[in-house]
Amino acid sequence: MSVEAYLNPDFTIFKKLIFLLVTLALIGIGLGFIYLVSMMVLDKDIPLRDRKWALMGAFEDKSQRLFEMIIAGTSVMSFSCAYVIINHVYTLVQTGVAGSLTPFEENLVRLWTDSKDFVLLFLICMSCVINTILDSLIIPLKKLSKQEKATMRMLAMFYVIILLMYLNYIGDESQYSPVMMYYFGLMVGRFVYFDASFKDFLGALKNMFFNLPYMALNLILTGLLCWFGFSAGYFLERNYFIMGIFYTHLFLLICIFLIHIVWMIARCASDRKRDNY
Repeated sequence: MSVEAYLNPDFTIFKKLIFLLVTLALIGIGLGFIYLVSMMVLDKDIPLRDRKWALMGAFEDKSQRLFEMIIAGTSVMSFSCAYVIINHVYTLVQTGVAGSLTPFEENLVRLWTDSKDFVLLFLICMSCVINTILDSLIIPLKKLSKQEKATMRMLAMFYVIILLMYLNYIGDESQYSPVMMYYFGLMVGRFVYFDASFKDFLGALKNMFFNLPYMALNLILTGLLCWFGFSAGYFLERNYFIMGIFYTHLFLLICIFLIHIVWMIARCASDRKRDNY
């Protein structure tokens, strides 16, 4: 019932490096696609002298939306993964499959039995805190406004619901259905609240609709990486598919952190070059 029980001991450092390189390559392809789209939708009336900087600004904005989608998806997935693991351990204890428990494990099972809803609420709050730390401090996405970040976070819940619906289809519904209901409730609360007008509702729908391509791109990245991870034996089906998906998101986070660092270095050099004009 340790954390190691949910991981693959054969997923060595060398294999993790391979998976990291594959993740970097796929994100690079995704960013290349975003760059092409940025070129296509760039305003033709912009003077030629300013087109390069306008293009880079549009590319940075769109890329940060993808990064926020990945960050928010990872944060939401952390809650889902925590729920599945805790509920699995609790089931093992209830059915007598689990052996002797440590005092910490006994307290955890007792807390889950007596205060499950409060534990879930705490986990949801923690996932929000993790999201804020990631996109404000570790990978600061300064190009996006608070409203744009809120839209991407709302889409991230929809993104995870799609993943859980697929896991429901191929696995045990009892493990994922309760989590889906929590997310559905959060999404409804985001759209419909006491002081919301119909105009606010339409505005939220419009913002979400125009950012759907980033969710689709994230789904493609996650699907390809999970397919590669399970096919290569890096992830194990017996440890739940959701563990492989969460592990994939961790690699995506590492990659966008590395890309962000390189991006900041390149941007500083570009700003100096622009100041010299």
